[in-house]
Amino acid sequence: MREATDLGDRADPEEARTQQDLLSRTALGVFRLNGQFLAVSEELAKPAGLTAAWWQVLGAVLREPLPVAGIARNMGITRQSVQRIADLLVAKGLAEYAPNPAHRRAKLLRPTEEGRSAVDRIGPGHAALAARLTAELGDAAFAETVRALERLATALDALESAGPSATPSAAAPAPAPAPAPAPE
Repeated sequence: MREATDLGDRADPEEARTQQDLLSRTALGVFRLNGQFLAVSEELAKPAGLTAAWWQVLGAVLREPLPVAGIARNMGITRQSVQRIADLLVAKGLAEYAPNPAHRRAKLLRPTEEGRSAVDRIGPGHAALAARLTAELGDAAFAETVRALERLATALDALESAGPSATPSAAAPAPAPAPAPAPE
């Protein structure tokens, strides 16, 4: 497949339709996966007294404390959503706010021992699911799936940081449909 190197370098209509189909199939697949992962995560988190969202936010700060905005950026969700969950985690004693030496107002979120313990209780179910997925996909295919998703996220980040003028739809109109046949 030909790569567009310039915003004015438009793919032929058939190639454009193929590219659009690939984008649509990818998006629909990711949306489906998101729903599946959320459902599985809820089941894994429930015995630990967590929700999938609580687990996601706690998991984001297990290695190092982060400000709410940093968690939101890493997770690709709104700062307000993370703030609401962080406040709930703090109220439940699963996390705490700590001073941020880099920013006086943006406190760091870090798990408490109770929060770490809750996440640890998810470990056996998480390990079992990882083993089942590996058995279903195979080691190499599972690793390639991860790499492909990481490449896709990186590519979308690059397009987003390039701004709206870098998207083909902003650079040129879509190819016009073929004219109707002349009447006989």
